Amino acid sequence: MTQIERARKGEVTPEMEFVAARELLAPELIRDEVAAGRMVIPANKVHLAKNLEPMGIGIAAKCKINANIGNSAVTSDAGEELDKLHAAVHYGADTVMDLSTGAGIDEIRQTLVDASPVPIGTVPIYQVVQNLNEFLDMKPQDMLDMVEHQAKQGVDYMTLHAGVLIEHLSLTMNRITGIVSRGGSLLAQWMMHHRQQNPLYTHFEDLCDIMYQYDVTWSIGDGLRPGCLADASDKAQFAELDTLGELTKRAWAKNNQVMIEGPGHVPMDQIPMNMERQIEVCHGAPFYVLGPLVIDISPGYDHISSAIGAAIAGQHGASMLCYVTPKEHLGLPDAKDVREGVIAYKIAAHAADVARHRPGARDRDDELSKARYEFDWNRQFELSLDPERAREMHDETLPQETFKSAKFCSMCGPKFCSMRINEDMRKMAPEELTELASSVAEAAK
Repeated sequence: MTQIERARKGEVTPEMEFVAARELLAPELIRDEVAAGRMVIPANKVHLAKNLEPMGIGIAAKCKINANIGNSAVTSDAGEELDKLHAAVHYGADTVMDLSTGAGIDEIRQTLVDASPVPIGTVPIYQVVQNLNEFLDMKPQDMLDMVEHQAKQGVDYMTLHAGVLIEHLSLTMNRITGIVSRGGSLLAQWMMHHRQQNPLYTHFEDLCDIMYQYDVTWSIGDGLRPGCLADASDKAQFAELDTLGELTKRAWAKNNQVMIEGPGHVPMDQIPMNMERQIEVCHGAPFYVLGPLVIDISPGYDHISSAIGAAIAGQHGASMLCYVTPKEHLGLPDAKDVREGVIAYKIAAHAADVARHRPGARDRDDELSKARYEFDWNRQFELSLDPERAREMHDETLPQETFKSAKFCSMCGPKFCSMRINEDMRKMAPEELTELASSVAEAAK
């Protein structure tokens, strides 16, 4: 049985217990959220038998982040992708997607699944394309076979663009950037060539049967997501979203876990509406968004412009944020780019958790603030999202160990440190401060 099926029967599974402890929530609440489809626990039975640590994605849980890694036809191998996995997990990624499109995909994926304590996701159509001399020769059975093959390897969730329908394609013709999803564009090309409906849609129940066997979670892809601000919130995007709502119910009917993927480029003022519309249309299924980027003119800094949108999305109900690295739109990210992307998105997700008043969300902030006021530099580094970076920056100008107890940094120096000055002021008794204020007021009369 799957997690959602067991939850519907009233069972609290060991995986739900584990998630509850991580989230500081009652196990019964986790069970009820999974049963309602508002939370997923991506945990393929194969990966669960190895070293997977179960993790919950849903609006009741802390906002999660995903890191995309994977090779291309141009660069990278299993060793480099393993380095990226380690960087992603070390800096706080909650899930990792292997988006490999080059050589050695099976070896890379198996290496990642075997090594990863976090859920691994994939986009199966990429390997189908790699295996065929001509993608247009693809048969629906090729997709079914690939989904089962990857499920047997232990993949925990899969992005399948089952909501891109042939009747939606004309709605993209006036877009600036057209169809920017790789999976969406490939399926559009296949449908136009064969003059047939999307095989992932027509064979959806067959796919559900495979997902059920291994308890693979659906990440139903948004193949018509906007690729620029001008294309955001258009008819194509929302036509597909309506189909995703239909597919959510069909997957739930087969006791499959489901999350829904969301848009990539959205102006800030449209983000809340997009989140609220998805929650309504897809019946509360967890929303997993790419960014979204809030401007289009930030190549090299897209991790920043997208983290702004991600924080807003998280505040308004997105359950997982797919990171963007500085290499977005420019090239394949390396381990350094993975670090930058993960930290940017940990900031966004944490900001959303604080804004939504999730249990314990602000505890670490308060601890760091106290350490900062007390000039406990080592404790500040320890509580930082990226302790190594915080220490490096402090030590660039004050590297000696004696400065780890100094009551100033190189920004203000000892004379202008406001916190030291404030501490001197606090040494006065409260009644002295009250008396001082009264005397000043009296003198001003």
